[in-house]
Amino acid sequence: MTGSQKPHSEQDLSRRKVVAVAAGGVAVAGLGGTAFAASAADGRGRPARTGADTDGEVCYRLTSETVEGPYYIDADKIRRDVTEDREGIPLLLALKVIDSETCRPIRDAAVDIWHCDAAGVYSGYEDQGNGGGGGPAPTGEPPTGEPPTGAPTGAPPGGGHQEPTDDSRYLRGTWRADRHGQVTFRTVFPGWYRGRCVHIHVKVHVDGEWTDAGYEGGHTCHTGQFFFDEESVLASAVVEPYASNAAERTTLTEDTIYDQSGTQGGLLKLRYDKRDIARGVHGSITVGVDPDATEDGQGSPPQPSASASASASDSA
Repeated sequence: MTGSQKPHSEQDLSRRKVVAVAAGGVAVAGLGGTAFAASAADGRGRPARTGADTDGEVCYRLTSETVEGPYYIDADKIRRDVTEDREGIPLLLALKVIDSETCRPIRDAAVDIWHCDAAGVYSGYEDQGNGGGGGPAPTGEPPTGEPPTGAPTGAPPGGGHQEPTDDSRYLRGTWRADRHGQVTFRTVFPGWYRGRCVHIHVKVHVDGEWTDAGYEGGHTCHTGQFFFDEESVLASAVVEPYASNAAERTTLTEDTIYDQSGTQGGLLKLRYDKRDIARGVHGSITVGVDPDATEDGQGSPPQPSASASASASDSA
C-alpha cells in the first residue's frame, strides 16, 4: 500500500486485504533455523502466575500498550524474513502471543513488526531522515520553517500517523501465529535515532480470517514496542554499520515510551555471544494480550516512570 493507505478508522474495523508472498524457512547464521519458544518473566524477574490448563506453562501479565507512532504501514508483506537488503547484526525474534487471562496461546493471530535500520531509517519514510542530523527534540508544537537536514520530522507522541513517502518496505512484515501462539521473524538488530531508545514496534490482530490473499477483518488487540537492554545496544554500537550512526542515542532509562517495567513493558530476553555480537542475536518474549480489547495505539502516550528522562521524544 503506497501513497493511498486507508484512514485509521477503517484499518481496524475492516482491516486489510494483502497479497501473500512466499516465505521460506527461518535460518540465521550462528543462530540456527529453529523457531525458539519464547520465555519471559515480569518486571521483578518472576512469572505472574501459572494457568491450571496450560500443562505447567507460565502465564504472564498483560503486556504494556504503547502508541503506534507515525510510521506504521498497514501490512504490505506476509513474511517472516523482513531483512531485504538491510545490513546489520542478524536478529531472530521469537514471539509467543497468549491470552493474559486464560494463559492459552492465541493461534492464527496476525502479528505485525516494523522498525528502523542500523542507521535509524524507516522504510517508506526515507526522506524523514535518520536522526544523524540532530536538531531539537519534538515538542508537539507545529513546525516552523524548514526542519534541520537529516532530522526526523515525525509527529509528536500520541500517534500522528504520516502517509508513506516512498515504496520501500524493508524491516516490515506480518506473520501468522501457529497453534502454540508462536511467531518467529528474521530481521536485523535495530539502530537508533534522536529521541528514542532502540526498539521494535508490534501489533497483534485477532478475529480476522486468513485467506489465499492474506489476512482480512478482525481488530487490533495489542499495539506495543519491544526494547533492548543497554549492554546489547552498547555491544552493537561498535559494529558496522551501527558504528557509523552518529545520531545522539537515548538510553533505555531515558526513553519516555518504555515504562521501565521489564518484560511486562516489552523488554526482550536476549541471547548472543558476548565476545562477538555480530554473529547474531536471538530475542524472545511472551506477549500477554486481551483478545477482546481494541488497542490500536491511537490514544495518549504512556506516562514515563520517575526514572525516565524528562526530555521529549517522538513516538516513531
